[in-house]
Amino acid sequence: MAAHQKQAQQLARLFLRLSLVDGVVSPERVAGVLAYIEKHRPANPTMVLQAYHHYVARELAKSNAVIEHAGPLSDGALRSIEGALSQKYKRVVTASAVHNAELIAGLRLRIGDDVYESSISGQLDQLATV
Repeated sequence: MAAHQKQAQQLARLFLRLSLVDGVVSPERVAGVLAYIEKHRPANPTMVLQAYHHYVARELAKSNAVIEHAGPLSDGALRSIEGALSQKYKRVVTASAVHNAELIAGLRLRIGDDVYESSISGQLDQLATV
């Protein structure tokens, strides 16, 4: 990795840390970081902004759960899953439901880099690899 690319990533990570309030991305802090970058242009500003965008997007994804389902999913079940995930990850998690008929039955849940699957399709895929 080139030295200027490494420096851009280090600066972006610093900006990300400045953007967090109690472990959550603060829109006001992000606006402040962007204003600072605009006023005090770093070397390779495009690289820094791309890396900063990547880090902020990853941090935001940690609080958003996408629940794929094949059958019906009630609002009560969705809120129950949100509550369980908020408790597990120790932060407020917002869940959204997406219908996916390819699952056949069951659920697939994605939050950040984590994927939890309990579907017929996933079990068939596991059997196919054995």
